[in-house]
Amino acid sequence: MEAEGTRTRLDFQEDVKLSEMMRLRVSSLQRSGQKRQDGERLLLPHEAIYRLDFPSQELSFGRWFFSLSGHGRVTVTGISQHWTPDLTPLMTRQLLEPIGTFWRNVGDPDDSPLKCLEADMQEFGERIAELAKVRKIQIQSCFLLETFRNLHDQISEAGPDPPFATELLWRPDWSRRLRTSSSPAGLGGGRGH
Repeated sequence: MEAEGTRTRLDFQEDVKLSEMMRLRVSSLQRSGQKRQDGERLLLPHEAIYRLDFPSQELSFGRWFFSLSGHGRVTVTGISQHWTPDLTPLMTRQLLEPIGTFWRNVGDPDDSPLKCLEADMQEFGERIAELAKVRKIQIQSCFLLETFRNLHDQISEAGPDPPFATELLWRPDWSRRLRTSSSPAGLGGGRGH
């Protein structure tokens, strides 16, 4: 997280432990020959779980920062706060819409801007901000990040370093503070989140 005046930059952090838990679920089903539960969402080989920690509930979405080395596609899917991974499997109904997708096509220069569906990305960012506002105890959310490399031929193997980096830029929701605080001190006291 990096504060920039009244703005706060939030970074996705990979949850290695939770990703491994999801992969063990897949391997357990494969070994036993059992089928997944009706509506269950299993982790794919090229996916991983990432977390986003909210420093405050009073945030509104600003913009995305995203980088991708070379060509490929990264898809970000939000998971609702109702998922308790140590108790219940992930279900497709808990996945948020729209999803966020960034890509660079084969043939595009490596330094060319990434492509995305801007309206969907804006709505997706706003949905994440809504998650922050409803959190009471655990101020964080989970995401599935799906990475495809070389779109026309193969999926890359996961390496020690991800082929992408991503950041979200948020600004404190001062309008919400004005609705909940009647004093200037209450408004100004929130700076630095």
